Amino acid sequence: MKHFIIGTAGHVDHGKTVLVKALTGKDTDRLKEEKERGISIELGFAPFRLPSGIQAGLVDVPGHERFIKNMLAGVGGIDLVLLIIAADEGIMPQTREHLGIIDLLQIPQGVIVITKTDLVEEDWLELIKEEARELVAGTVLEGAPMAAVSAVKGAGIKELIQLIDEIAGAIKERPVSGQPRLSIDRVFSITGFGTVVTGTLIEGTISVGDKIEILPENIEARVRGVQVHSEKVEKAGAGQRVAVNLAGLECEEIGRGSVLVAPGYLRPSHRLDLRIRLLAGEEKPLVNRARVRVHLGTAEILARVILLEADEMLPGETGFAQLECEEPMMAARGDRVVIRSYSPMRTIGGGKIIDPGPPKRKRFDKTVIDHLATKEKGEPEDLVLQFILSSQVIVFTEDDISSGSGLNPQVVGAAIKKLAGRGELRSFLSDGKSYYISDLVFERKSAELINALEKYHLKYPLRPGISKEEIRSKHFKSLNNKLFNALLVLFEEHKVIRVNDESVSSWGFKPGPKPEQEQVFEKIETRYLAAGMLTPGWDEISSEFKLDVVGAEEVLNFFINSGILIKLDANVIIHSQNLAGARENIIRFLQENKEIGLGEARDLLKTSRKFALPIMDYFDKEKVTRRVDDKRVLY
Repeated sequence: MKHFIIGTAGHVDHGKTVLVKALTGKDTDRLKEEKERGISIELGFAPFRLPSGIQAGLVDVPGHERFIKNMLAGVGGIDLVLLIIAADEGIMPQTREHLGIIDLLQIPQGVIVITKTDLVEEDWLELIKEEARELVAGTVLEGAPMAAVSAVKGAGIKELIQLIDEIAGAIKERPVSGQPRLSIDRVFSITGFGTVVTGTLIEGTISVGDKIEILPENIEARVRGVQVHSEKVEKAGAGQRVAVNLAGLECEEIGRGSVLVAPGYLRPSHRLDLRIRLLAGEEKPLVNRARVRVHLGTAEILARVILLEADEMLPGETGFAQLECEEPMMAARGDRVVIRSYSPMRTIGGGKIIDPGPPKRKRFDKTVIDHLATKEKGEPEDLVLQFILSSQVIVFTEDDISSGSGLNPQVVGAAIKKLAGRGELRSFLSDGKSYYISDLVFERKSAELINALEKYHLKYPLRPGISKEEIRSKHFKSLNNKLFNALLVLFEEHKVIRVNDESVSSWGFKPGPKPEQEQVFEKIETRYLAAGMLTPGWDEISSEFKLDVVGAEEVLNFFINSGILIKLDANVIIHSQNLAGARENIIRFLQENKEIGLGEARDLLKTSRKFALPIMDYFDKEKVTRRVDDKRVLY
């Protein structure tokens, strides 16, 4: 079933509440004070089932100037607005202010409703209609349909209901997929049930048993029960007025302006980037660092407006700005805010949020302005890519991207798939979690690695490569070891590098002597191969082939790392082929004789005790043999 929210707007005593009762049969003035004074102070709500079967919620908002902030608390989740103008009074101050708010919030659909038609003559009614059309010209309600009614006598009510039903059929439903978000407008306690919050579910769904988070208080709770228009339901979706019974928190811990979300969905921020618009009807410009009242959802927060492109903004102008909020705000990219002057309180402008969690911005900086312009206009995948490329970090989780770009997780997930499909994003796993790196950064880092490794290999051709830690500290210092090692796997999969235990080399590199060294290396290997089990010490080789101290160590490490020579202890180095032959002889002997002593091993291998002992210890470590007292047996 389709759900959406209808809201009323208009000057005090222009018949909003009476009209709501005529449409729904419900009186939304629930407070004693409202009954006595004849005006709405708090928000009122009524279920409204249309002839087509569409279920709407009708929000009756206060019209009196003193209660504008309560009106703002209710208007944020509205899909269709009824701008109400009394025929006997015509356009009044709050009519204009409410229209300004509707325009700033860009409420997608509206109907201009002329009420109290029974109190005026036809000629006067036509004049009011013409004034109303002139009023909405140039606003989001320009061209909106108009209805004339008398709620008291019932005239025009059926026609208005039919008109609303027709418009409702064309309204796009709010997204029910994804994470829930509800701006809380009321908090109260019911004996035996505990804390209850109400509000319009802006997006997603909420179900009994869900774990949720209340921001900015950072309180986690569980959904004990859900009601829609006083009826218990298991699940509610976007576009519905919802009452949520919460377990795990006290009524006094939260209030109007708090936001109910899925855990981790939004992050409170003291800064918001937005394009701001100063209403054309303002008498004074908006100056940089002006203190204002910011209305977002049901929250009202004091803030300073930091104009990024000018020292002041003239009426009717728009521009990029940053709000420095005195309390944390919970917003998503694309949310709209209304701005009221600090004193006297009146609506002066508003804007659309571009980044809900930005860093402090530098004023008059072309890079900043270009960045915001791209973020404002770009498709989600463009925004994701821009965030990744503009960040000092090189790898990201989906949560990192969502938080940094201001996009919700579902939008980020879809954008990542598109970018990966276009080859602009690469992924890898670490601890079972997906990480992402842009293709541009990957290619840049690949070139950086190849350049560093080629220089290193040229300087140290005998070494297997640069140590992992040196690579990390010089080229990936923002990554911890675990994440760095996972990223190395991605580079190796793309044949950029080869990982060798604790070192990294170029993909096609093999350590080896320079052409002019090859003859010496062949002679050294031949000397060890011919020596059998009575091999020379490395000092002897270094002296024989005139190797300096540094060069001798490099050559020895090459032979050992390449597996040509095996170093058994500080003084015993044996050619791997000779050691393999010794292994076969020992195994063959033990298969026939079950055990072998050190003297027998010495004679079998035709060596001395000096070499026999480290050879047999080596075979013990390699689990070829096992020592039992002073003998060895097969492992």
